Amino acid sequence: MQLYNKLSAKERAALIDEAGEDRITISFYQYHHIKNPQIFRDKLFLEWNELNVLGRTYVSYEGINAQISVPAENFNALKDQLDSISFLKDIRLNVAVEQDNKSFLKLKVKVRNKIVADGLNDETFDVTNKGVHVNAKQFNELLSDPNTICVDMRNHYESEIGHFDGAVTPDVDTFRDSLDIIEEDLKDHKEDKNLLMYCTGGIRCEKASAYYKHKGFKNVFQLEGGIIEYTRQVQSEGLENKFIGKNFVFDHRRSERISEDVISSCHQCGKPCDTHTNCVNEACHLLFIQCDECAEKMENTCSVECQDIIHLPFEEQKRLRKGTHNSNKIFKKGRSEKLKFKK
Repeated sequence: MQLYNKLSAKERAALIDEAGEDRITISFYQYHHIKNPQIFRDKLFLEWNELNVLGRTYVSYEGINAQISVPAENFNALKDQLDSISFLKDIRLNVAVEQDNKSFLKLKVKVRNKIVADGLNDETFDVTNKGVHVNAKQFNELLSDPNTICVDMRNHYESEIGHFDGAVTPDVDTFRDSLDIIEEDLKDHKEDKNLLMYCTGGIRCEKASAYYKHKGFKNVFQLEGGIIEYTRQVQSEGLENKFIGKNFVFDHRRSERISEDVISSCHQCGKPCDTHTNCVNEACHLLFIQCDECAEKMENTCSVECQDIIHLPFEEQKRLRKGTHNSNKIFKKGRSEKLKFKK
């Protein structure tokens, strides 16, 4: 019984090329009390592995958060499998705006303490007392209301390349960092303003809306399905698109273009650019914005130091990174002292 991925990303990429079939990238989440996350996790892995599903999914006592891809021919079978699970029946699936057959190269289903690292004690407030869900049309109307404060619940490296026009974009590295900062900044408007929130697919706003209602905000709204579903509705219904730039995504694509606007700059030369990359130095992997010219000049590294390291013998590189780990500092991006042009 195979309960874990056994192929490398390179081997999986070759199989995808060989298969020559289109894949669909989707995401979904659901807050629900799961009695035994490990058993549920194993069930999902076995069933999804049979359907050739790839991606990253977190399961916990509080629910599921999935970002996956599936062969187009298996999409309906996946939908049937999800419908067979009571709390996932008819779950909304956020279909990616831009498809890429190699958005994911491994199947990872992990048990976590939480499906989103929010740092909150859920026992201190009613997590089911959420804000009002709004669709794209309603979101646009609220966004145009001068009585509305729109807040981006994502991190700085996400909002830097794209956000809603006029939105507040907290300069934070993590979701948990943003919660108290936003409350403090908006403390004088808990009763007289509409608090309108959005994120990539909606999951961060689910918890944040309940938290802010607990903190005394009276008029709390959240974008149903996040930027992904908003874009689908804008395109299908012919609505005005009020999102400028790219939507950052957590897979090999790294982003989806929503509008043609380029609102960020290369972190090495300052030229208009919104293409993220990871430094190829295995001991660094810093996430940053790099234009094509700098990518060629710097050989896809973030600094001269890292460029020098990638030319060392493999064993020497391995020795230098022994005992180190990248952790979340790879997301420091514009804050890194290595980069000349900062946010």
